[in-house]
Amino acid sequence: MRAVGSSLPRVDAVEKVTGLAAYPGDLDLPGQAWLKIVFAGVPHARIRRMDVSAARAAPGVLAVLTAADVPVNEYGLIMADQPVLCGLGSTPQAERVRWEADHVALVVAETPAQAAAAARLVQVDYEPLPVVTDPLEAMKPGAPILHPHEFNGYPYGQRPLDSNVLLSYRIQRGDVDAGFAQADVIVEGTYRTHAQEHAYLQPEAGLAFTRPDGRIEVICAGQWMHEDRRQIAHALGLPEEQIVVRYPAIGGAFGGREDLSVQIALALATWKTGRPVKIVWSREESIIGHHKRHPFIFRAKWGATRDGRIVAAQVDVTSDAGAYAYTSTKVLGNATMACLGPYQIPNVLVESRTVYTNNCPSGAFRGFGGPQGHFAAEMQVNKLAEALGMDPVELRLRNIWRDGAILPTRSVVPAGCSAAQVLEEAARRGGWRQDQDGHWHRADQPTAGSGPERPFATSLDASRSRVARGKGIAVCFKNVGFSLGAPESCAAWVELHGGAHIERAIVGCVGADVGQGAHTVFMQMAAEVLGIDPALVELQVADSDVAPSSGSASASRMTFMAGNAIRGAALRALEEWQGEERPARGEYIFRPRPTTPYAPETGEADPNITYGYCAQVAEVEVDLETGHVTVTRLVSVNDVGRAINPQQVEGQIEGAVAQSIGWTLMEEFIQEKGRTVTRHLSTYLIPGVLDVPTIVEPVILEVPDPQGPLGARGMAEMPFIPTAPAIGAAIHDAIGVWIDRLPYTPERVWAALQAQSSSSART
Repeated sequence: MRAVGSSLPRVDAVEKVTGLAAYPGDLDLPGQAWLKIVFAGVPHARIRRMDVSAARAAPGVLAVLTAADVPVNEYGLIMADQPVLCGLGSTPQAERVRWEADHVALVVAETPAQAAAAARLVQVDYEPLPVVTDPLEAMKPGAPILHPHEFNGYPYGQRPLDSNVLLSYRIQRGDVDAGFAQADVIVEGTYRTHAQEHAYLQPEAGLAFTRPDGRIEVICAGQWMHEDRRQIAHALGLPEEQIVVRYPAIGGAFGGREDLSVQIALALATWKTGRPVKIVWSREESIIGHHKRHPFIFRAKWGATRDGRIVAAQVDVTSDAGAYAYTSTKVLGNATMACLGPYQIPNVLVESRTVYTNNCPSGAFRGFGGPQGHFAAEMQVNKLAEALGMDPVELRLRNIWRDGAILPTRSVVPAGCSAAQVLEEAARRGGWRQDQDGHWHRADQPTAGSGPERPFATSLDASRSRVARGKGIAVCFKNVGFSLGAPESCAAWVELHGGAHIERAIVGCVGADVGQGAHTVFMQMAAEVLGIDPALVELQVADSDVAPSSGSASASRMTFMAGNAIRGAALRALEEWQGEERPARGEYIFRPRPTTPYAPETGEADPNITYGYCAQVAEVEVDLETGHVTVTRLVSVNDVGRAINPQQVEGQIEGAVAQSIGWTLMEEFIQEKGRTVTRHLSTYLIPGVLDVPTIVEPVILEVPDPQGPLGARGMAEMPFIPTAPAIGAAIHDAIGVWIDRLPYTPERVWAALQAQSSSSART
């Protein structure tokens, strides 16, 4: 059996299906205590006094820890702007809370019930501070400043302390004013996207203990073992070697475990008490207590000539970072490119910034700025097509990236660009055809004189509701790997055992499998390079002691980076094997080509290693009486370079589509004055089986990426990205209304229909 290209069963399939797989919440140790984290409960306040005496005296309590107990009271993935515990006795930064789920105390007790009861006895005297929840308001003069103190690790030079703007970018190429002067049509729009809860199956949980060698081991769910280890060690003031991080089975992540939740608290509790310590968050704690997808506001103005050349694009971008930085700067970097789409535009000006508010922090979520940016870009392209009376596929293909295209950052698109191929394949499968002149048009529409105005296509369904049907298309790119100069590497080793033939191959690589099947792919790629049966490959992936860092399971990078690292290690091991070394061992650290950050004024950069490409066609039904949108069919065409495991690729496409339809149509994380309203899955609705499309068609293209292992690209994020604008275009095709704000809930669609009816009545 060939290793790569076969849909081999996942290495963890049997354990997960039978329930034998151990997740962090399933693990227990003799003599373990239980941890309860006390949330602030207020969105913005200065801490005047804290009294934990009653909690310490409560039955079963072993310790109550406060800010003064944290050796280095700061942490953060990109910058250390967040206190481990807010309170007195450590740093000025820790003396205020900025978010309702800021941690103010840790209670360690013999049982979960005792820890929870004692946590309710912690008394904090707060001085309320003004709350700001709108990023536009947070930028105005006189707005309350959330971070008036310096904090360590700000990586972008001096941060102004009198502003809530965390970071800003600017891309300028050509002359937008001259570009708009050339344009025959100009379209403008303001687009708003919203926060999204990850809703992974396994809420935050973990267990920490002191090993016999004196090191602290933290068992948890995460996306990057060595980064978790670094932040834990920093907060405890210990060398990194004193911390071991282990990931058992992980019940989903989608970016939601890139930033820490319970890890430092567990390590601190076990370090201070000498006991093993466990925690399991409730679903309510999870929803309130971890970051969300970034809300964005885009103000866009695009211009095109009559022959369909996009000549200018100007976009103003604001994202809500929430109370702390998390990955906001990196998400903004991606959105700053994505809001221009995969199009060659000679004149561009993008000005973007991310802003602190008292909302839940925003962070990594599948697509990482791509869904928000492409929503604005693709809606603009569809509006341009309507204004020109041109088919949206035809307009896209006249402007789309191809090999050799110059990006807005003045660098060349990496080789292997397949944006046109995925778009053409999606169009064909979605009902578009080329005429004898090679121009694209929908087969179910007249090819000439159709114009932007079309009557409704209505019918009576079984419920006697009037239904309008429509179809829309969108295309996207997604960066593979860390971007904009972030250091990038992945380590692996391969050890070969046997006599005349390889009888066993052990692969060490600690890249996280968060449910996407990474470990299965590790096995397949190693077997392919070694030329052996995959059954002979054993994986060592358990903890941070196994191998040096693999980097994060994020940025669509794990297959790409780990595959290159495993390939390099396997080739070195084979070389030793052929030299009669038994066992033979090869070690390799893969470092891809470097990227560069945006230049301050122009945005000039080589921003990304490479890209993946996806195009989608959505077919919808809109109930004209209720505004309910049903996606009846969704075609998703994805260039994955090479499908290591085709069934897993199809699963990633289907899962991304389902998750993106949730974001597009129904999921709405609501906060009021800095407090979470939708704090349960009964009020924060995610798609069920009846909410996903009746037909999802995952289509795999394989245009090898020259930099990828065996040609593979990372692909798990890109099927999420074009879904919202494809549905937005389909809704417009059905009812003739552009709706520029997500989600497309029945109320919002119904209101747009009513506004359209009122406007028609007046005219």
